[in-house]
Amino acid sequence: MLGVRTKKQIDKRFIEFNLKSQSAMEYLMTYGWAILIIAVVLGALFQLGVFSGIGTPKAQPGNCQVVKVGSGITQTISLEGECQGQQPEYVAQFNGGSSFVSVPKTSSDTVSGTQITISTWISESGAGVNCPRILDGGAVNVQYTFTANCGGTDILWRPETSGGSVSLNSNPLSYNTWYDVAVTYNGVSAVLYVDGQQVGSPAALTGTLNTGSAPISIGGNQSEGSWFAGDISNVQLYNVSLAPAEISVLYQEGISGAPIRPQNIVGWWPLNGNAQDYSGNNNNGQPSGITFSSSWTSGYTQP
Repeated sequence: MLGVRTKKQIDKRFIEFNLKSQSAMEYLMTYGWAILIIAVVLGALFQLGVFSGIGTPKAQPGNCQVVKVGSGITQTISLEGECQGQQPEYVAQFNGGSSFVSVPKTSSDTVSGTQITISTWISESGAGVNCPRILDGGAVNVQYTFTANCGGTDILWRPETSGGSVSLNSNPLSYNTWYDVAVTYNGVSAVLYVDGQQVGSPAALTGTLNTGSAPISIGGNQSEGSWFAGDISNVQLYNVSLAPAEISVLYQEGISGAPIRPQNIVGWWPLNGNAQDYSGNNNNGQPSGITFSSSWTSGYTQP
């Protein structure tokens, strides 16, 4: 009798297992398409960058800065704060028609007449107006556009008083996508970089940099009506021509990267919630019509 009861129990469990398996298959057949659609939608949102930055610490304004103590050969220079591993909490959003940051000229923002480096992250949302400016005035003039209203170029740089330029024509950039754009000038030729890579050939330039009294302007030139439309972050201005390897390091650091040569940084405007200069030179900007946006991560991929 014991063996019969055991067999019946086994048969009963086998039947229950089959019923559960059948129920599971029916559930998958009923809801499987819905689960598949949800997975596809989540994958598409991830590709669009909707979830970019989730779980990444967001840096407060001024979380990293260059500190300079003393002057001359006794001056000490260091970085203080959380300088790596954090994305900015905000970036500066420009409306393409009236917003800009003005930086008054001071004795501490001097760029030599022969060398300069400009590095910044940009994401343009539209064509802007009249050769939209990234950084302009005094010793620098960076123009940026996707239209043909700037001599047919996509990116153009030239010293204010010098002949020649460096441009990007064959590899136009996309809207609503973040790029690290940098240019170096060593007194003889200028080199353009996008995402840490040299674009095109070095351009031979003539003359020297203009070190006039005009304010530096970020995102627009009010007197010329040149306006950038989109987001700008982490603007760095150096009084030296950085090497290609250093430009690559700046890109690899990502949108929150600190200056690669603190001893040569002239102005550093992270634009993370304000227009303050964190280079240690007190070249603080005055924002006009700027929106500091916290929803900026779409279109950005950490290198």
